[in-house]
Amino acid sequence: MVQKYQSPVRVYKHPFELVMAAYERRFPTCHLIPMFVDSDVISEETSEDRSFHKIERRCKLDVDAPRLLKRIAGVDYVYFIQKNSLNHRERTLHIESHNETFSNRVIIHELCCYSVHPENEEWTCFEQSASLDIKSFFGFESTVEKIAMKQYASSIKKGKEIIEYYLRELEEEGITYVPRWSPCPPSPTKPVVPVVIPALPITPTISIEAPPESVNEIQVCKEGSSPTGSLNDALVASPDDKLDADYIKRYLGDLTPLQESCLIRLRRWLQETHKGKIPKDEHILRFLRARDFNIDKAREILCQSLTWRKQHQVDYLLDTWSSPQVLHDYYTGGWHHHDKDGRPLYILRLGHMDTKGLVRALGEESLLRHVLSINEEGLRRCEENTKVFGRPISCWTCLVDLEGLNMRHLWRPGVKALLRIIEVVEANYPETLGRLLILRAPRVFPVLWTLVSPFIDENTRKKFLIYAGNDYQGPGGLVDYIDKEIIPDFLGGECMCEVPEGGLVPKSLYRTAEELENDEIRLWTETIYQSASIFKGAPHELLIEIIDASSVITWDFDVCKGDVIFNIYHSKRAPQPPRKDPLATHGITSPAGNNVQLIDKSWLLGQDYSMVESPLTCKEGESVQGSHVTRWPGFYILQWRFHSMPACATTNLPRVDDVLATLQVSSHKCKVMYYTEVLGSEDFSSVPEE
Repeated sequence: MVQKYQSPVRVYKHPFELVMAAYERRFPTCHLIPMFVDSDVISEETSEDRSFHKIERRCKLDVDAPRLLKRIAGVDYVYFIQKNSLNHRERTLHIESHNETFSNRVIIHELCCYSVHPENEEWTCFEQSASLDIKSFFGFESTVEKIAMKQYASSIKKGKEIIEYYLRELEEEGITYVPRWSPCPPSPTKPVVPVVIPALPITPTISIEAPPESVNEIQVCKEGSSPTGSLNDALVASPDDKLDADYIKRYLGDLTPLQESCLIRLRRWLQETHKGKIPKDEHILRFLRARDFNIDKAREILCQSLTWRKQHQVDYLLDTWSSPQVLHDYYTGGWHHHDKDGRPLYILRLGHMDTKGLVRALGEESLLRHVLSINEEGLRRCEENTKVFGRPISCWTCLVDLEGLNMRHLWRPGVKALLRIIEVVEANYPETLGRLLILRAPRVFPVLWTLVSPFIDENTRKKFLIYAGNDYQGPGGLVDYIDKEIIPDFLGGECMCEVPEGGLVPKSLYRTAEELENDEIRLWTETIYQSASIFKGAPHELLIEIIDASSVITWDFDVCKGDVIFNIYHSKRAPQPPRKDPLATHGITSPAGNNVQLIDKSWLLGQDYSMVESPLTCKEGESVQGSHVTRWPGFYILQWRFHSMPACATTNLPRVDDVLATLQVSSHKCKVMYYTEVLGSEDFSSVPEE
């Protein structure tokens, strides 16, 4: 598996020329980088006006690896080739490096770029990306990968410290300014010595030998266009797409270099593929943390959550959801100041809550909506506290008072509602609970805990602190986590708490099962989107009848799982009633009741129906919007079908997606969520041009 790394933008608040002077101090030797042994210049060239300098070096490294592994590999040192391109005119340094040793077994490639800050020409930016692909290494592939990634992460973290060390050294010597390059005639007596900085290879940091010229003789000049072509394109993107290292530390916290890389890569993937609302960086980070920074796993659950949020319009919940009066009166939970870490504090007096009465009066879905609004409010409060306290706050603390908890709270429908709420919150708000303080746990609590704990993520369970009786009042109790001044009065503190005391919900507020069912249908169908599953050989098709030839069909859909191909067809004939179970004839019951097919197998493309748009391949996680201006009246069919690789060109075998799936259908499934609309000619004034 290829390991990749992408750094955030690291900013030195010093001019480019001064940073280059600091780099030069690292050569020919650097006591801060003992791994670097030696380097030889392979080739070197300088432009006529001395504005551009290119140098290639062979670097010798003493890799920190077990002696046994070195003996098995038959080497004591590892060699890298570095190609450095310094452009004084543009004030950029581009570096490309790759391994020479074991290049047929291990492929290491790194790109680095130093450039002027886009908003402040007196600052310098640094970026780097790298990849590691271990094809084979005497059976020690996993060990070599761990060693390489560990040393690379260590070198990245230390790299900035080394530059800052030499910047301080220059300042102590009185060197705080280095002039830029200017297009002056070349001196026949004393050539200008360009500063060439080697890259940091995938293993340790490297220091490269450089000519011992005076720092004051370094010359650089104005910005322009880089002659390095593809190397520059690979590293430099729009400033809006980048994350600054200082921003990460200020708003997201201390992350390791590899964690920063995971965040940047997942964020970039969303920007490139997800056309809907991009979540905030702290929210992306929560999903990465929930999956131990496994990008593939985090991407999967994040895409599912984004689809869920869009389908149920959760982004607008705080503006649109109005809690029923019964919740204001009998739901015993509310926000209450913050804990000692600055996290928002939510208090829930579960023992005083009439869960049966709330479920009977409101229904499970209304309770779920209320809990979702609490979580959305928690996200908002975390952002506010981050600004107030000047440090990253991405989660909240929950205090649960169980005084009064008894067997009444184990009412089966109530427990079922609780488990459903836990399931939804765990899936869509990971890593939002920083600490859970459970106070005054009674004897019945172990029974409730046995029921709900299997549904709670293991990382979340580690954040639970449980106190029986009055244990919370002693050392290690509430005062360790909450300031004494804000401990609620009902827990022995002096602070008045506005959380409702609860009580039994009057039975006059209970509603019938039919009334609750109708309300729940209304709550969770307040969305213009529909869902459909797609299988190999079983596409999903939607029929739209057009009367006015000058109409516009618009669509908006998300690909929740798998890759699909989207087509639009036209037919003068009305399709037969939809077939909803195309697998039944093969003795298989389709697991998706919302899969509809309209195009009859006997229809011929080009004769019975025609394609009016080129097929569009849509990848998993993509959000697709588009429109089509109709040319003829009749029947238009929008089709989503499973996308698979074409058949081998050397055979006459049919494509896999043209063959009806058999027993493997359940593992070859895609899912889309879509919305379509037809606008007549009278609506054209409101339709944007394509």
